[in-house]
Amino acid sequence: MPLVSLENTITLAMSVRDRHVSADWYQAKLGFELIHHIDEAGWSEMKTKTEGVTLGLGEQAEPAPGNTVPVFGVSDIATARQALESSGVRFDGATETIEGMVSTATFYDPDGNALMLAQDLSQAASAAE
Repeated sequence: MPLVSLENTITLAMSVRDRHVSADWYQAKLGFELIHHIDEAGWSEMKTKTEGVTLGLGEQAEPAPGNTVPVFGVSDIATARQALESSGVRFDGATETIEGMVSTATFYDPDGNALMLAQDLSQAASAAE
């Protein structure tokens, strides 16, 4: 049995120079659909043609091509992180939260590949309103 219960979603996060230009490119070339641009976070997200898979575009001054980070959805990031950490999984810094949007935590596989957990906080924010 796995240590963490993942949801049926995954976001492939990529660093890009200009999220708006990249979003237009993915829309025109691959038929992806814009979900949102979050300018204050430097983040855009697109719905791919694969159910449960989104493409996240993180704006960077110097993007790192080929550095795609799979982001796995979880319902409780604190519990998931604690289970992984107590089994020896290495995390990179504290869990980061954008209130009302998302909490994320980066961790590494045995070869140093970055992976990320994300808890969607937008549903809880909507329910509280």
